Amino acid sequence: MISIVLDVEAIRRDFPILNRIINGKKLIYFDNTATSQKPIQVINAIRDFYLNNNANIHRGLHTLSQEASELYEEAHDTVAKFIGAKGREELIFVRNASEALNLASMILSKYIKPDDEIVVSIMEHHSNLLPWIFLAEKTKAKIKIIGIKSDYTLDYDALEKAISEKTRIIAITHMSNVLGTINDVKTIAKIAHNYEAFVVIDGAQSVPHIPVNVRDIGADFLAFSGHKMLGPTGIGALYCREDILKDADPFLLGGDMIKSVSCNISGECNIVWNDLPWKYEAGTPNIAGGIGFAEAVRYLEKLGMINVKKHEEELLTYALKRINEELSGFIDIYGPSDPGKKGGIISFNAKNYDPHTVALHLDSEGIAIRSGFHCAQPLHEHLGLMEGSARASFYIYNTKEEIDVFVDALKKLIKED
Repeated sequence: MISIVLDVEAIRRDFPILNRIINGKKLIYFDNTATSQKPIQVINAIRDFYLNNNANIHRGLHTLSQEASELYEEAHDTVAKFIGAKGREELIFVRNASEALNLASMILSKYIKPDDEIVVSIMEHHSNLLPWIFLAEKTKAKIKIIGIKSDYTLDYDALEKAISEKTRIIAITHMSNVLGTINDVKTIAKIAHNYEAFVVIDGAQSVPHIPVNVRDIGADFLAFSGHKMLGPTGIGALYCREDILKDADPFLLGGDMIKSVSCNISGECNIVWNDLPWKYEAGTPNIAGGIGFAEAVRYLEKLGMINVKKHEEELLTYALKRINEELSGFIDIYGPSDPGKKGGIISFNAKNYDPHTVALHLDSEGIAIRSGFHCAQPLHEHLGLMEGSARASFYIYNTKEEIDVFVDALKKLIKED
């Protein structure tokens, strides 16, 4: 039952946490949509920085500062190349995808006026919904929300009808963190650009799991987080086209985001912003996090993102087959049935059990999943799931054998009913 595209056993040896014993059972980690585990290579890169190079960046001429600056700048280059950006000038390091999307909203606020329209979908994570609701309320613009079809895919006909000359922004998830649905963002971007609208893509779930190239898909903005793709927490990135960034005002003001500032006692002041991307990275950044983020990207590059995608499709196909064979009539699954149209995510509910009970039962078997609304409450309410759902999600270190244990644990829950 080993993967045909990745050496999973070799990969698993890089993740010490997978040897943990939880409630007397070897850990099976199926909460990868929330955050991924970290390979020893990433842990060592962060450790090595603190042991050997720790200093503030862009602040000193001494050797340690120069080394730290070089490592941090190289991290931008590595992550930018991974998503097909022109270079570091189009990639801002932030804390996470939520901050990235808030930054995108702030940058775009200058383009929004009363009665303009912002288009989102019902499947958005709160991080790609709340900033746009807030922006619309602040500018007196209108929010348009696009629904999904019965097969859990985006209603593209409704999307095309919703877009008009008043549309200024389309903010869309590349991959739903609940349904796993992979949206055709390339087509959406083409439609948006026909109306001179900006396209903001939430790539928090897509960038870690499938090949993503911002030039190919036509993104104006792309947000993603390091912690969902083998990197540390507290680091993420916003890709933005260079021409937009050059024309925008900075988000935070302080150290390192200026080339010069001068003031006199008459109150006359002059500020010259720093070059991109430092214009948007005020203060001391998460240097170690950026270095760990880049190391995570290198790890994924060695595996090959096409191989990562194929491995998850293989796991998803197997999991859906096992569930349909063993748990038909007991488990309701939400999301496209075609593994080629979704990521390695299975959101489900077990009949007669709320999702939290299911999650606690699986935890007693050493299996970590998620339960609740997954920061996508409007989608759950749209589907009539007022208590949320349980969610299992896969990544590069997961196996078919783990899926067998997962299915057997759910069968055990049925017998207890």
